[in-house]
Amino acid sequence: MKLARGFRFSGVAAGIRPSKPDVALFVSDHDAVCAGVFTVNRARAAPVADAQRRLPSDTMRAIVVTSGNANALTGPAGIEAADAVLAATASALGVGRHQVASASTGVIGMRFPFEKVVAALPRCVAQLAADPGPAAEAIMTMDTTKKLASRTLELGGATVTLTGICKGSGMIAPQLATMIAVVVTDCAIESAALTAALHAATQGTFDQLVIDGDMSTNDSVFVLANGCAGNPRVELASDAYRAFAAALADLCDELARDIASDGEGATKRLEVRVEHAPSVAIARDLARSICGSSLVKAAMFGQDPNWGRILATVGARAGSQAWDLDPARAQVALQGTVVFDAAPAPFDRTQLKARLREPEVVITVDLRAGAAHGKAYGCDLSYDYVKLNADYTSVLFEAPDGGVRKDDRLGNYSPAFKRALLVQAVGYMSRFRGMRCVIQCSGQALARDGLKRSLCEDVLLLHSVGLAPVVVHAGGPEPSDAPPHASDARMSEMMTGSINSELVTILNRGGAHAVGLSGKDAALLRARPRQRAGGPGGGELVEVNKGFLESLIGQHYIPVISPVGLGADGASFTLDADEVAAGIASALGVDKLMYLGDVAGIVEAGELVSELAPPALRQRLDAGVISGAMAGKAAAALLALAGGVRAVHLIDGRIPHNIIAELFTDTGVGTLIQGAA
Repeated sequence: MKLARGFRFSGVAAGIRPSKPDVALFVSDHDAVCAGVFTVNRARAAPVADAQRRLPSDTMRAIVVTSGNANALTGPAGIEAADAVLAATASALGVGRHQVASASTGVIGMRFPFEKVVAALPRCVAQLAADPGPAAEAIMTMDTTKKLASRTLELGGATVTLTGICKGSGMIAPQLATMIAVVVTDCAIESAALTAALHAATQGTFDQLVIDGDMSTNDSVFVLANGCAGNPRVELASDAYRAFAAALADLCDELARDIASDGEGATKRLEVRVEHAPSVAIARDLARSICGSSLVKAAMFGQDPNWGRILATVGARAGSQAWDLDPARAQVALQGTVVFDAAPAPFDRTQLKARLREPEVVITVDLRAGAAHGKAYGCDLSYDYVKLNADYTSVLFEAPDGGVRKDDRLGNYSPAFKRALLVQAVGYMSRFRGMRCVIQCSGQALARDGLKRSLCEDVLLLHSVGLAPVVVHAGGPEPSDAPPHASDARMSEMMTGSINSELVTILNRGGAHAVGLSGKDAALLRARPRQRAGGPGGGELVEVNKGFLESLIGQHYIPVISPVGLGADGASFTLDADEVAAGIASALGVDKLMYLGDVAGIVEAGELVSELAPPALRQRLDAGVISGAMAGKAAAALLALAGGVRAVHLIDGRIPHNIIAELFTDTGVGTLIQGAA
């Protein structure tokens, strides 16, 4: 990610939240032009009222953002608290009070503990650096991952950079801003031009974002432009303005899509495209309405190609607004498959249902009523959304020091529920004690911070109940069908090394003794060039140093292994992580091998197959029924079973704690393969 010049960032824990960073600082080293857009909610928070009154500005130096407490509907005390934070920030930075703006996010209606923020600000200033990561983490509330993006463009012979950081997961509904975002840029630009560009950018991006239809009291988007790029100052209605505005809109569009993907309880992102509408306003309105329909969202969660709910939403909105539209003339497509074309259209329901399991679902509605187009982003409506929001304040309380604390102890539940849960949990713990397992993870489980944390929490739990886990990871995104050639091994090694280090750090912070390993360490994974004629390049596993792994496991270490092999001549080979996991599992004779990927498991006719025997899996592979990344995992599973592994689990790694759900429940959540291969 590219960073705009002349900006520094930090994030620290002040104690508003129990244990996470909760104060973020965004600082320009020079006076910056600043523009903002804000929620239109009349119950707006105190920081919103203050910032909206003072922007735009030509001399802004900093934005301070706090999380955990919204400072909304807190009366005069909330206004005083916001002012105290602004004054303390200005003092710590040595700038004027008018050169600082603020934003807050969190629980509504609780007293804002400004004393904690004021005490933490000197530490926050001392930690300012050119890394936006800590600030991006500190502004998160229900988010599962940090959201950052950047764009670069050439203006007047100078390279201009825009860097965006935002948060947003729930309480997301359109109108101006729909979360908290700070965009910093080194562009030299007039205040009027920056304001116009920001308003234009939000209209087609953040304005078109719907998670749950509930507008926040705290929505704020800021843009700071300090001119450090040295480009000629951008003016309204110029070619440079149009180029800058396009880059800003594109950046905001990426951040909006990231928020939709991270919606509370979401299992997939929705993109609704409305085409050939009478006007852009109507197209955007209808796209938002479809995205926000609870019935449409629930249908997409259940992989139900229910086009009737989509057209009913179009008809309801057209009728309430007296638009001259006839939904019966429209065409509707889901994932590119036409399901309605002025009449119900024939389609393969089984095949389409399977496609609706994908992490992004595109709904296209062609109104055949004009030339305008619009789109909106949202997510499905899952069981987890209800649980998250039902529990949100029932387990939160205001501590005496003003911070927000969470009380989700088992003691809050009924005695009957506690007894049943504990009896079941203890039974599973005794069943797994002394077992060994290999966990192979790839895809979103490694790409999203929240999923990495939940993966490590699951590994720690398994280790604590006496099960000995070994972790094998890929290089991030789902591996392709063609591993890199040996000449690409260094790049792959660097990528896997970074992931390895991060997983080991999280595990050790959780109290484990994890050790990060490359396959080259102690010749753990012996490899050679892949021999299969006409097959992909890269290496293939020849031998596993079983004794070395046995020694580590015997000393209660958790090995975390990157799939890089050692050739006979000392060369590095990128190995297929699925095959490596199968090889290690076979060498150790483990009881369970688990593959975490970006699909639910083996899916047939749109439904998850919960259990398969090896011959049935082989038959499906040979027939080409299983394809893509899942085919590689299925083939590796058969190798492992043939090598003596007792059971292989294919699990969706995009859902937090699915390892525990698969192992510690009777029916599981993925596909279980066991028996003689």
